[in-house]
Amino acid sequence: MEFFRIRRDIPFMRHALVFNIISALTFLAAVFFLATRGLHLSIEFTGGTVIEVAYAQTADIGKTRAAVEAMGFGEAQVQNFGTSRDVLVRLPLRGNVKQADLVDRVFDALCKAESGQVFRESESGQARIYCASAAGQPASLTLKQNQFVGPQVGKELAEDGVKALIFVVIGIMAYLAVRFEWKFSVAAIVANLHDVVIILGFFAFFQWEFSLSVLAAVLAVLGYSVNESVVIFDRIREAFRKYRKMTTHEVIDHAITSTMSRTIITHGCTQMMVLSMLLFGGPTLHYFAVALTIGILFGIYSSVFVAAAIAMWLGVKREDLVKGPVKESDPNDPNAGAVV
Repeated sequence: MEFFRIRRDIPFMRHALVFNIISALTFLAAVFFLATRGLHLSIEFTGGTVIEVAYAQTADIGKTRAAVEAMGFGEAQVQNFGTSRDVLVRLPLRGNVKQADLVDRVFDALCKAESGQVFRESESGQARIYCASAAGQPASLTLKQNQFVGPQVGKELAEDGVKALIFVVIGIMAYLAVRFEWKFSVAAIVANLHDVVIILGFFAFFQWEFSLSVLAAVLAVLGYSVNESVVIFDRIREAFRKYRKMTTHEVIDHAITSTMSRTIITHGCTQMMVLSMLLFGGPTLHYFAVALTIGILFGIYSSVFVAAAIAMWLGVKREDLVKGPVKESDPNDPNAGAVV
């Protein structure tokens, strides 16, 4: 399926140097902000207190968040999990407050927001803490559990995240080297890391919270970007086989032009879904959707103006990809248009 058909190849590679200079400046700016401002890591990485509470009715997240933020414990995370009645509260490390005291104060604040008072009972040898209008009345709010996430756990999560990123990079390079050629492998991974660093640069510059969900989005962007690069590389190999009289940059221009309609359809549909998460997903999905949005936009750009251009400058040629007899193209139609 295609929305349009471009009859003449667009000379992308003619302007590759200019666009790559822009990419290099953007990349260096991202590195600068990462080095000077750093990432604003979430509780999963820095450690903190996690409190789980259950409401009798659907929880009003806005009211719950306001009650927690009014206590002045820093940037707290309040979100639903499991059902609309279960709420998870994450608080940053507070060295001057004991965990038990912190949990009691938070639950007391949530209970007051529900116009109730806190009661403690023992059931089957286990303490039950709940909020109700009076003793013996149905609980409007119940403390399910709480736990402390130490800095060491956060450090291990950060190290595991870096390892996951490295394994993904190695896997992508190995796959492209086997399927195409090592020059394409190097070009694609440079372009993909370009996308990752720029995403991290945005988060460092604006000091957006970098959580495990954002890390998942970064890994997803790696896979998404390499998919676009593979499509273009596949068209380059196909064009080398079909159009023998074309030069390398003409082949690359034809390959990119011929995928334009497919790119618009694929990325447009994906971006609509991501924007839906960004606009309607609430705080829980906000930064996950932000990271995906940045990654998708720069992924399109890097696949065309970074990956393809680097492959051209590395000297990719017909002999690298075509192993055998080459089909001659129609001499009267060397470009043969751009068909998706």
